[in-house]
Amino acid sequence: MATSFNAHRAVADHVQAIPRSGIRDFFDIVQSMKDVISLGVGEPDFMTPWHIREAAIYALERGKTSYTSNLGTPKLREAISRSIEKHFRVKYDPRCQILIAVGVSEAMDLAIRAITNPGDEIIYHEPCYVSYAPSIQLALGKPVAVACKPEDGFSLTAAAIEKAITPKSKALILNFPTNPTGGTMTRDELLKIADVAVRANLVVLTDEIYSELTFEGGHVSIASLPGMQERTIFLHGFSKAYAMTGFRIGYACGPTELIDAMMRIHQYSMLCASIISQEAALEAIEHGEPDTAAMRQQYQARRNYIVKALNEMGLACHLPRGSFYAFPSIKSTGLSSKDFAVKLLEQEKVACVPGVAFGPSGEGFVRCCFATALPQIEIAMERMQRFVKRL
Repeated sequence: MATSFNAHRAVADHVQAIPRSGIRDFFDIVQSMKDVISLGVGEPDFMTPWHIREAAIYALERGKTSYTSNLGTPKLREAISRSIEKHFRVKYDPRCQILIAVGVSEAMDLAIRAITNPGDEIIYHEPCYVSYAPSIQLALGKPVAVACKPEDGFSLTAAAIEKAITPKSKALILNFPTNPTGGTMTRDELLKIADVAVRANLVVLTDEIYSELTFEGGHVSIASLPGMQERTIFLHGFSKAYAMTGFRIGYACGPTELIDAMMRIHQYSMLCASIISQEAALEAIEHGEPDTAAMRQQYQARRNYIVKALNEMGLACHLPRGSFYAFPSIKSTGLSSKDFAVKLLEQEKVACVPGVAFGPSGEGFVRCCFATALPQIEIAMERMQRFVKRL
């Protein structure tokens, strides 16, 4: 007698354990409502600059619709090599130390899968981008979270990392400026973290997707510090700095052996990034700096407004030094982050993301993305103030 098929039981155990994204679950609710002002999804409200879009159109017109090398087009890798050397003071060989990926998310996934053996511990800081812990679990590693605190500006300390290290520790993930907090790092603290990484023989994966959106002080990459390039995979992309989220282009730079390992996974999954997107990315990295500077200036003005408004309504909020996120505390309201976000959405039609979506240490906060036009932010803050007063 045939037994009925149970699709749920067919799913691999380690996949069953992966939770749905707290951000996506929340925005399923948002999309069902009208007239919502969204301070939620971390996506620039700017349209991709015309000259970058035109490069993609021109690539199509010239019939550039083929596969590329698994590593990406030579011209784009060469341009990235020049840019990284200029802005981050690290030199990579474009022939074998740079891989073009489908967004920095794929680059991070490839990096984690390339280095992780079952049971390896991967240290990361929290609150953090939602994909880090699930990506580690999907690679059969063990995620180890280290909390960043508001009193430290949500930066990471070498002492906190050192406490988390065990004989099974394999790697450390960094993301500064940070999503969702806007935290940044000083050179001095990065030097201390580099010392810990060397002593513990850790691989470092540094996600610097928001580096161009640093408002105060210069951005420093840990890859540029003494003894770190040889053990660091530098991850970056085009989504935030050039408003190119839909193009899905990112890249990884690192030691030849690690980039080759990542390429071997990439060649059997994605094969290569879209050639059209690569042509657009080439135009962005060669001629897009003025666009980035103009967007950064507007983000900074929005940041100053939203942080001031949040603090004035009694929601303590540190001044993010990078990214386009504010991360106010809602502990004074007595509500959980999810209850606060849902009630604010239902009562005032303003969407922000519950802090718990970014890990347990995000509880008590909400993420407000200021990649939204200033007039919309002003209305959102008026509505949020009205909501807080009623609590």
